[in-house]
Amino acid sequence: MREASISRATRETDIRLSLNLDGSGKTELDTGVGFFDHMLDAFSRFALVDLSLRCKGDLQVDAHHTVEDCGICLGRAIREALGDRAGIRRVGSAYLPMDEALAFAAIDISGRPFLAWDADFTAPAVGTMDTQLAEEFFRAVVTNAGLTCHLRVLAGRNDHHKMEALFKAFGLALRDAAAPDPRVQGVLSTKGSLD
Repeated sequence: MREASISRATRETDIRLSLNLDGSGKTELDTGVGFFDHMLDAFSRFALVDLSLRCKGDLQVDAHHTVEDCGICLGRAIREALGDRAGIRRVGSAYLPMDEALAFAAIDISGRPFLAWDADFTAPAVGTMDTQLAEEFFRAVVTNAGLTCHLRVLAGRNDHHKMEALFKAFGLALRDAAAPDPRVQGVLSTKGSLD
């Protein structure tokens, strides 16, 4: 089983996370930020990963530390659950339409963290989550998981739709990239290594 459990406690957040990459999209989420929970649920369902995440954060300040630190923990869990990354497809991409919005995600489980971000939002927040925090979340995930990731919003007017399309596209692309492929012997790399 490709699973991982991460615990992380700082003066800003206290997080307990468990992840199963070969799940069915089941979630138990409580970050204290309702819209963020909704986005994590959307990601998990489309990635077909089981995700349990509890976070007690300094929401009296704002949601920044909570969202970013959850991204750190999710990235670490993805990296741990992938193990040596042998026998996986390594690369995945997806377009995701949601009403008038269209998002694109491309992922390479390369071991080289990089986020290319092209997404604009018009509202300062959706629910109690600042729209700026979407980029911070994905940067934290990508950096800690060792992913090369391109995320783009290609169309849309409604910020809820645009952000949800991004999270779902990311989930689909990760599911594709992390999928085992029996034809892949060792790691899929011309140099024989993913570091």
